[in-house]
Amino acid sequence: MAVPKIVGIETEFGIVARGGGESNPITASSVLINAYVQELVRTGQSARTAPRVGWDFEDEMPHVDARGTTPGDARPPEVETHLVNAVLTNGARYYVDHAHPECSTPECADAREVVVWDRAAEEILRRSMAAAGKLLGPGEEIIVHKNNSDGKGNSYGCHENYLLARDTPFGRIVRQITPFFITRQVFAGAGKVGVEAPGLTAQDIPYQLSQRADFFEEEVGLETTLKRPIVNTRDEPHADAKRYRRLHVIIGDANMSEVATYLKVGTTAIVLAMIEDDELGIDLAPAAPITALRQVSYDVGLTRPFELAAGGTITALEAQWEYFERARKYAETRGLDAVGHEVGADVMARWEDVLTKLETDPTQAADVVDWVAKRRLLEGYRERHDLEWGDPRLAAIGLQYHDLRPERCLAERAGLARLVGDDEVAHAVSNPPETTRAYFRGRCLQKWPDAIVAANWDSLVFDVGGDPLRRVPMMEPSRGTAEHVGTLIDECETAAELLSRLGS
Repeated sequence: MAVPKIVGIETEFGIVARGGGESNPITASSVLINAYVQELVRTGQSARTAPRVGWDFEDEMPHVDARGTTPGDARPPEVETHLVNAVLTNGARYYVDHAHPECSTPECADAREVVVWDRAAEEILRRSMAAAGKLLGPGEEIIVHKNNSDGKGNSYGCHENYLLARDTPFGRIVRQITPFFITRQVFAGAGKVGVEAPGLTAQDIPYQLSQRADFFEEEVGLETTLKRPIVNTRDEPHADAKRYRRLHVIIGDANMSEVATYLKVGTTAIVLAMIEDDELGIDLAPAAPITALRQVSYDVGLTRPFELAAGGTITALEAQWEYFERARKYAETRGLDAVGHEVGADVMARWEDVLTKLETDPTQAADVVDWVAKRRLLEGYRERHDLEWGDPRLAAIGLQYHDLRPERCLAERAGLARLVGDDEVAHAVSNPPETTRAYFRGRCLQKWPDAIVAANWDSLVFDVGGDPLRRVPMMEPSRGTAEHVGTLIDECETAAELLSRLGS
């Protein structure tokens, strides 16, 4: 039976430092994050953060492969323990990853919660830019974009994470989720001016659905920065490894549209639940997955079919309709409790609606689909200024769509539908979801920051005096909720009392 789909998003943001000489993105990212933490302390909000709590790397295992063995030429990502890491009281992790600021949402119980805390991550980055501006010299500025490509051949990710049952055969996951990842671009693509795949130019591909499709080279693999795979095999559950696996999804775009994020996560969670329960019942494996991935991204008309391994062809929209119809049958026979019944039903309704609009007239989906909204802005600018698609001004407009500076962000002016309220987002900047173990992490960091020396996804390390340090494991992502420990945390005056009552 499918386990509850605890989910989350990790976003690497594009960053540039202006006005201070040569730009070093690692330094700029460190300045950005440190400025945010220092601002919380300076303004008296230190009770709502934990500036001295470091990330505990003990359980980091990016080299472990779900296939059991790792090819000899694979290069799993290095764990960069020397760079800035902040653990936030909303349960999130805010840190420097390679050359980017990255914010990982706390664990969320459904797709709607992901949207709330993903939007909170955007707000944290905006506040970080403002805080950094107070520390920089005259004419200097750090600018952050929520996008996936610098236009110079470099890509950075927006990764999703889904809790799965350990006993689900990994081969089944790969075969059945790959066509879904290839085709969900039709509603989850963020849109991109031009192309960065070898051998192609903007004259060949003036505009495409996805920012990430150009950068994938393998169907299955462990790596995330080179030879990127459609299905990532990192086997790092951050939970009880005997019961669970975490599917680490690296193929998605960073969305500005709340509804696109909601659909991306919500539909994927439903499909994964079907795969766990072995209820999908269709084989849409492409004959050439990487070719199909790019072909779908380059097909703004949504009509070009790709070849199936079993013979025949199918378009991306046709494939999505197949997944949708199977999901509708699954919802009727098995229910959607694994993804949250109400949220699951809403995802189904919105999934059908967006596919209908894309099939009938894609412009009707401009309020929910990023690539459609962005293309509408670009087409308007092209017509007003009589520009060819290769004009660099269009690439600049495409980048400005993702600019997190409120006064510059074109996504804010694109008429995108809202799913969550500003008050919810503001609350989520400092507070964790109440429905997962992130609640325990966040509340403890709020109440006893001086008693916590390290944190990670599945444990907190306390120092309550004496020796040794006390580690509290959190191996069950659906425990440690407000319902489970809220009263206990409220009643405890000290961290020592909490540990005593927990039996730790």
